[in-house]
Amino acid sequence: MQTVTAVAHRGAPYRFRENTLDSLRSALDLGADAVEVDVRLTRDGVPVLLHDDTLKRLWELERPLLSLSAAEVRGLTGGGVPTLAEALAATEGSRVMLDLPGTRDVRTARRVVDVVREAGAADRVYYCADAAAMLAVRAADPAAEIALTRTSLAPARPALLAAVRPRWLNYRFSLVDRDLAARVHRDGYLLSVWTPDTRRSMRRLLEVGVDSITTNRVDVLCALREVRPAGWPAG
Repeated sequence: MQTVTAVAHRGAPYRFRENTLDSLRSALDLGADAVEVDVRLTRDGVPVLLHDDTLKRLWELERPLLSLSAAEVRGLTGGGVPTLAEALAATEGSRVMLDLPGTRDVRTARRVVDVVREAGAADRVYYCADAAAMLAVRAADPAAEIALTRTSLAPARPALLAAVRPRWLNYRFSLVDRDLAARVHRDGYLLSVWTPDTRRSMRRLLEVGVDSITTNRVDVLCALREVRPAGWPAG
């Protein structure tokens, strides 16, 4: 039977604040196979877990991350924004997907890759984001496992695929149907999707044969994949 990887989006954000150590640990306790986190750099080049480019939404502080040192971020948030190194230590032994929303250059990607290597986590970390970020990661680490994020049904250019060499194609869940799943698999890639949160959407994606689902409700996904009606895809 096909095994669908359950990826916890920013941890367990309905239970704890997203991208915090408590959120990551909770997601793994709920049965997640992997956790997805967002990584950006502080002013002094320290990778930390934050989706937005400011602290406004989560921490009610009108401060751009790039204007702050890692020590200042720690002080302003009471230690709530972990460094990537802390997150890797907290998830030791588990898979971690790093989304790099602010990465556009090799220097930034290399700083993230260096922290992963220093933590001894290269064999359990993989990366996702758009083409520019994944090209930067590929330049920084020729061996990196990559999930190339796609936001439209237009096929990726062959030259881009050759340069990025992704293992996964990572689609917005609403774009995915049986035809797309079949095409992705026929082309030799694994198919990951983000971010369905309803049971109906998760069931549909399980039925069409995706390989990985990233969701804010990983406990629901883990329960659903244990109850698979006859006729669902078999690996």
